[in-house]
Formats: sequence, structure tokens, C-alpha cells
Amino acid sequence: MSSFNGATVLVVGGAGFVGSNLVKKLLEQAPARVVIVDNLLSADISNVPDDPRVEFIRNSITDDAVLTALPGNLDYVFHLACYHGNQSSIADPLADHENNTLTSLKLFERLKSIGSLRKVVYAAAGCAVAEKTFQGAEATREDAPVSLFHDSPYSISKLIGEMYGNYYFARYKLPFVKARFQNVYGPGEILGAGRWRGTVHTVWRNVTPTFIWRALHDEALPVENGGIASRDFIYVEDMARGLMACALSGEPGEIYNLASGVETSILELATRVNSIVGNVTPIALTPARDWDRSGQRFGDPAKAREKLGFVATVAHEDGLRKTIDWTRANRERIIGCMRSHVAQLPDVARYS
Repeated sequence: MSSFNGATVLVVGGAGFVGSNLVKKLLEQAPARVVIVDNLLSADISNVPDDPRVEFIRNSITDDAVLTALPGNLDYVFHLACYHGNQSSIADPLADHENNTLTSLKLFERLKSIGSLRKVVYAAAGCAVAEKTFQGAEATREDAPVSLFHDSPYSISKLIGEMYGNYYFARYKLPFVKARFQNVYGPGEILGAGRWRGTVHTVWRNVTPTFIWRALHDEALPVENGGIASRDFIYVEDMARGLMACALSGEPGEIYNLASGVETSILELATRVNSIVGNVTPIALTPARDWDRSGQRFGDPAKAREKLGFVATVAHEDGLRKTIDWTRANRERIIGCMRSHVAQLPDVARYS
């Protein structure tokens, strides 16, 4: 099978930001059936495509009834569910375990008996293997050494998922492929989507949508530690294509960085967003986050390019413009999700 034409596909976490964009790309290739399992902990139902080929199950993949009812003829599985993100996992490590570790173990245990599987693609975390440095980053390769000391339960959980997948690959020949994410951004990431998860980061989640929203409201962008931290920003449609390449061309047992290979500082990001939007409010410099030692990092895309034929094609500024346009067009949808947390975060009431 060189495409997803006629395939039966499971996307765990398919209502989320990355998952929903992946589902839309999959539907372009005429699959027979796409099953989404998502408990909407950090996602919104509006992200689920209205398509007769899509079956949506609103529940956790840890639920035994859900696992038992999974189709026995699955061709591909994408495991994207997680407890979003680092700050929420620090606030509630047990919830992270329930939604970011147990999900992987129970899913892989169920999948080991499905003989039709061609590939199981796992969303791994590039941050979990990147060098902890503020002294200048080098591109992180797939074979980078893994430390036993981590900044968050989220990072630990994502590595445990890799380890469980490796075990099921070695023991049961589960066709397991690891796709190491960098910092994904783009349309579909809704501030406030899902249920309250204990911290303000339920609303103010990743840096790009936060900066875009604040810039559109002429607010100061909060840049920590002088903005010297850096990330590898990859547009969500590129990420979706990369995940599909992992499923179609990835070698079981292997790891592939899905990365742009371009290092961008947070100060550069803030400046770029303000410039595109036309926000003249000065950037607000704030202290460094006390938990984050992973200051500067970006991924090495060479292996994915060579082995999968995957290259991220959307330039950062172009991707930001598309994301800003989407944010403007979906303002009411975003406000609705943000205001659902007004009891815990009264400040969001100012957006109307």
C-alpha cells in the first residue's frame, strides 16, 4: 500500500490540534474508515471533520470497552494522545500518567493481537532528548543520548511511550515507528480547548498561538529570559505529511525527527508575530521559567529526508501568516473555549 486509499485508520487524539489536521490530510487519500478516539481533555469537538468515513469515539483509549471494540482490521494507527503539556504535567503528575503513559501501554497491549497492522506511528517528543543548554544548540539527531533527569513528567511519559513501543516491537513484532515532534504550530490550535487542567496553561498553551492572540489584541508579548531560548517551529500541515510518511515509508523500530531544521529564538518569534500583525506594544521581558532547562534546541531533519523523503516546506513567516489569518477567522470559536474557563481564570472575560 503506497497510500491510505481503502485503509482503515485509527487516530488516537484525533480531535486535537495535530490529530485533526492529520485526519483532514488522511481523508484526501480516500481511506475506507478513520476512527478517532479522543476524550476531549485538551481538544474541541469542532475539530472533528463531518465526514461519513469518520467515526468519533468520545472516550479515553485507556477504557477497556473502547479497546475491545477497536476494529480488528486496522491498517494504520497514529497514537497522538497526550496530557498537554509540560506545565500541566508538573501541576498534576498523576493525571499525566493516566493520560500520557497508561494510554500508550494499554493501546500497545491491545494492538499486539491485530495482525493486519502495517504501521503504528507514535508521537514522540524531541524535547525529551534535546541537550539541556543555553550555550548554543546543535541539531538534535535521532541517536542523541537520553538523560535520566527531566524537566517535567510530560517529558518522562513521552520517553516511556517510546520504551513501551520498543518492547512491543521487539517482543511481538508490533510495527512501531517513532516520530519525534518539534514545536508544531498552525491553524486548529484553539486556546482554551478542552477541560480545565489545573493551570493557566489550559488557555495559554503553546507559545505561537499565545503570541498571536495577544498581538491581535495589542498586548505585550511575554518573552522569558531575554528571548534567548530557541525552538524548531514546524507548520502543522508539514507535520501531518511527516506522520503519513512515517506510516507509509518508516521502518518498524526506527525513529525519525519531524523537524524544519531551522532554529528560531523566542525573541525572533515575538518580533515576527508583532511585525505581521502590526502590534506596536513593546515586548514584555519576564524571568526564565524555573523548571525549564531545555533552553535552546532544534532538530536534525536529515534522516527523515533521506529515509522517508520528507522535507518541511512551509517557511516560518508564511506559516505564521496562515495561522494569524485562521485565528482572525475563528475568533468567536476561540473566545468560546477560553471563556469556558472564566471561573478559574476570570481575566479571559475581557475577550468578547
